[in-house]
Amino acid sequence: MLDKTIAKVLFIDLTKRSFWVEVREELFNKYLGGAGVAINLLSEECPQGADPLGPNNVIVFAVGPLVNMFPMASKTAAFFKSPLTGNLGESYCGGRSAVALRSAGYGAIVIKGASETPVYIAVHGDNVHFRDAATYWGMRSTHGVGRIIRENEEGAGVRTIMRIGGAGEKLVRYSMVVTETYRHFGRLGLGAVFGSKKLKALVISGKKTFPVVNKTEYRKIYKEIYDKEVKSPLLQKYHELGTASNILVLNELGGLPTKNLKSTSFDAGENISGELLAEFYLGRRTACAHCPVACIHLATLREPYEDESYFYKTTWVSYDYEPLFSLGSMLGISNTQGVLKLMHEVELLGFDAMSVGVVLAWVTEAMETGLISTKETLDLKFSWGDYNAYIKAIKHIMNQPNEFYTYLAKGVEAAALKYGGLDFALAFGGNEMPGYHTGPAAIINHLTGARHSHLDSGGYSLDQKVLAKKVEMEFTPEKIAEKLFEEEAWRQVLSSLIVCFFARGVYTEDVVIKALNTMGYNFTENELKNIGSEMLKLKQKFKLREGFKPENLKIPKRALETTTPHGKIDEEIIREAVKAYFKKVQE
Repeated sequence: MLDKTIAKVLFIDLTKRSFWVEVREELFNKYLGGAGVAINLLSEECPQGADPLGPNNVIVFAVGPLVNMFPMASKTAAFFKSPLTGNLGESYCGGRSAVALRSAGYGAIVIKGASETPVYIAVHGDNVHFRDAATYWGMRSTHGVGRIIRENEEGAGVRTIMRIGGAGEKLVRYSMVVTETYRHFGRLGLGAVFGSKKLKALVISGKKTFPVVNKTEYRKIYKEIYDKEVKSPLLQKYHELGTASNILVLNELGGLPTKNLKSTSFDAGENISGELLAEFYLGRRTACAHCPVACIHLATLREPYEDESYFYKTTWVSYDYEPLFSLGSMLGISNTQGVLKLMHEVELLGFDAMSVGVVLAWVTEAMETGLISTKETLDLKFSWGDYNAYIKAIKHIMNQPNEFYTYLAKGVEAAALKYGGLDFALAFGGNEMPGYHTGPAAIINHLTGARHSHLDSGGYSLDQKVLAKKVEMEFTPEKIAEKLFEEEAWRQVLSSLIVCFFARGVYTEDVVIKALNTMGYNFTENELKNIGSEMLKLKQKFKLREGFKPENLKIPKRALETTTPHGKIDEEIIREAVKAYFKKVQE
């Protein structure tokens, strides 16, 4: 390891308003950075059985050695104990977060304790400041607080501003942290952990530069990676239509969750498709720092001011596949502008879009089936497609004016355990489902993945590859478990470097080895794969330490009833695959 600054870990204690630096070369040498270092630091610093919303929980941000050095090595890993699931919280964000953290001279930041009064932290290189955030507390808009902090902090153009909105302050278990307005640490409730610590925001900036071992070889491998990203078809769809291109593909395939997964095709899918948005709403594309692809697509929502003829306000709305599924097809919303309005409110208040969409879908069906009434909803009537009711509902979930909305703020599984409808409460391992109902591999992925995310092991992709005969394999429980474990283990390497998963087709084993060589690391392909496998086992062991029991995993009945492109899912295959997967974890 040539660059020693990557091994510097900044510790911040909110209780004592103090900070210090430790050099952890042994961790970064063995686990590279990112996810590998973060799971080790979380296991060390978070006491077993800690309350996720108590002062003993910690937040770990970590980056890897390729950040600032190679294109699309642009993500930051956030690890914490999740208030939604009670075990591993793991979330990733781009924007300028990774570049800013690395430029500040750190490989990781660990935030401990809790402040008695609202605070935000400003890390500018070697200087750490605890700023009074009393005037920001109560600001519901993530956009608003970001705008004010931008005007008062140094580092314009190279800093990151991570902040929460009203949902995080009110400890909604699936609230998110927003960076640079259009990027998010979305899943598993990092926003609520910020809120529990009275931490409104974290600002990071720096100006450090980094050496390479062999400049000639560095330029060569940099060009190879860059050319693949901008000249090959590998990433073309992400630039042109973004992940929203998946809407029509999955709709045609019969894998797009619709109306709380009553169906897997949406008759109004065209209205929320990447193609329609690009033609009629796309205002501009933007990118995370050090990314040439620009997959972030911003729609322009043009609305007239009330009582003002010919005067309009224009709102920029970032859209991706996941919020289009969860706040579109999952809720049966066919009105394009209605979906964009709901997405904008979700971003402003700081909710994870996937979780809140699944929660609202359950609410709609619970009302439809008579499990709840307007008594619980405070006179709100929910029906598929009524985006105005959903906009009002998320404000109630944030403010929690009665017991019903307090339970909704805890997640769909908690709400269903209280009010009924567990069969159609779509959560896996406590985490609300993502936008893929493609077959058995996707369901097994949701259940077994370290963070119960579709990005853990790409089960949805395996389903589609088998369907298209791109992968020849028999769909036995053992084979599925083996494939998912192998893929998830390699993804630990990528999330430790830390590389955007959209570029996983670019950062193949040989490319990763060559890139690391220019940074002073020497690994073989087998060594990297073994490290990935070890990191995955460490993550699962943290979950087991915190009370996670694979044998207690619930499979929502709705997921077994609704047909996938592979037909209906056999519960026995799912159960056997889960056993086979966790057997590998224990090896």
